[in-house]
Amino acid sequence: MDGQLGTLLAPHHHGVSTEEFLAATGMWLVMVVVMMAPTVLPWVTAYARLVTTPCDPRAWRATSAFVAGYFVVWLGYSMIAAALQVALASAGLLAGDRVAPWLGSVVLIAAGVFQFMPLKGACLAHCRSPLSYFMARWQDGPIGGFRLGVSHGAYCLGCCWLVMLTALAMGVMNLAWMAVLTLIVALEQVALGGVRLSRLFGVLLIAWGVWMPD
Repeated sequence: MDGQLGTLLAPHHHGVSTEEFLAATGMWLVMVVVMMAPTVLPWVTAYARLVTTPCDPRAWRATSAFVAGYFVVWLGYSMIAAALQVALASAGLLAGDRVAPWLGSVVLIAAGVFQFMPLKGACLAHCRSPLSYFMARWQDGPIGGFRLGVSHGAYCLGCCWLVMLTALAMGVMNLAWMAVLTLIVALEQVALGGVRLSRLFGVLLIAWGVWMPD
């Protein structure tokens, strides 16, 4: 799959077609869904328990709308990431399924630094406390559920948007790297030492970015 993606997004004289952009968007969306699903599932479960009874069709509609809110955020991010990838390919900065080594180092270091930034901490704090978040922002009905999904989806994305972009350095759709990121994202949001783990991962990303061979 990595080789197919590299061929798909290799620079062309005629530019990148709509079909190629949509294919790249789909691949990013698959990666985002796989990475985020383990951390989002407990939130969906908690939300479903808070909306009336499971057999009530309104509860299912609200829960479905809640999940749709996440999906909209993930799709938006995937489209932006795909556009960036296409632009890099058109500029000749994408070799196969990853960016040039020097640019990969920049991406890894930037992602590592982001792990220590206040925005990361604020988003992570929201993502680590589902009930507190729901109590502070609760809205009834499917529309309210959708808004909650979008709102929390944005916080979840705020935690790891730059970390997910490291796929450009390590290989888009690199399954091993995707598994590492999925584990890290899940642990930093649910583990007792999640905040420390997040910073440790930041140090490792910076070190890998500095050391990354040409």
